[in-house]
Amino acid sequence: MNMPATKIEVGTATPAGAAASVVAMTLKRPPRGEAYARIARETAVRVIPPLVVIALLALVWELVCRRAGSALPPPSKVFKDTKELIFDPFFDHGGIDKGLFWHLSASLQRVALGYSLSAVAGIALGVLVGQSVWAMRGLDPLFQVLRTIPPLAWLPLSLAAFRDGQPSAIFVIFITSIWPIIINTAVGIRNIPQDYRNVAAVVQLNPLEFFGKIMIPAAAPYIFTGLRIGIGLSWLAIIAAEMLIGGVGIGFFIWDAWNSSHISEIILALFYVGIVGFVLDRLIAGLGKIVTRGTAQN
Repeated sequence: MNMPATKIEVGTATPAGAAASVVAMTLKRPPRGEAYARIARETAVRVIPPLVVIALLALVWELVCRRAGSALPPPSKVFKDTKELIFDPFFDHGGIDKGLFWHLSASLQRVALGYSLSAVAGIALGVLVGQSVWAMRGLDPLFQVLRTIPPLAWLPLSLAAFRDGQPSAIFVIFITSIWPIIINTAVGIRNIPQDYRNVAAVVQLNPLEFFGKIMIPAAAPYIFTGLRIGIGLSWLAIIAAEMLIGGVGIGFFIWDAWNSSHISEIILALFYVGIVGFVLDRLIAGLGKIVTRGTAQN
C-alpha cells in the first residue's frame, strides 16, 4: 500500500503578461511494506541461526539417546514425560507438590532480595574503595580473598548463624554476588577522568552533588558490568543452595527429581533455569543501556 503522494509545485519563467504555468511534481514515499520487510529481515538474521543450531543439537541428542542402553532420555521422551508440567505450571497440591511456576517464583523472590542487598552494599563499598586510597589498601586484599570462596562453602556457616533455610539462602546470594559489584564499581570510580574532578572543584560541588552528578554517571558502565556478573552469580548460587536447604524452589525441584529418578523433569527444569538466567541478564543489560546512554564510556 503506497503512502499519500506529496506534491511540489514549481513555477516556470514566462514572458511578461503571460499566464504563469505550474508544473506539479509528485514525490512518492517508500511503501510501508518495505519497512516491514526490512524489520522482518533483521529479525530473521538474529533468530534463524540460533534456531537452526538448537534444531541440529536436538536432532543429534535424539539420535544418540535413542540407542539401547542410553542413560539419558531423548527429547521426544522428555516431552512425553513432562508435558503435564509444561502445560500446567500453576498447579498447587500443597506442600512441595507444586508446578514449576511456583518453584521458579520462590527462587526469584530469594534472588531479588539477596541481589538487591548486594547491589546496594556493593556499590557503596565500591565507591568507598575507589574514592579512598586508605580504604583500597585496607579492604581490597580482604575482598580479593573472600571472593574466591565458593558459594556453597558459605552455606554451613549461614545455617549455623541464621538457623533457618530462607535467610541462609539469601545470605549465600548476597555474599556470592557482591564481589564483582564492589570490584567493578571501584574500578569505575578510580577511572573517572581528572577533568571531571577539576570541574567539580571549580563549581564547588558538595560531596553529595559530586556523588550524584559526577561519580555515578561516569562509573555507570563499570557498575552495570558488575551488576550483570552479579545477577548471573546470584542465579547460580540460589540453585545450588536450594538443593541443600530444601523447601519450594527450582533447585530443590531438581534435587527431588534426582532422588525420584525423574531425569526428564531434571532436563526440563534445567531448560527453565537457563531461560530465566538469560532473561535476568538481558534485563540488567537493557537497564544498563538506558542508564549509561550518553556517558563517556558506553
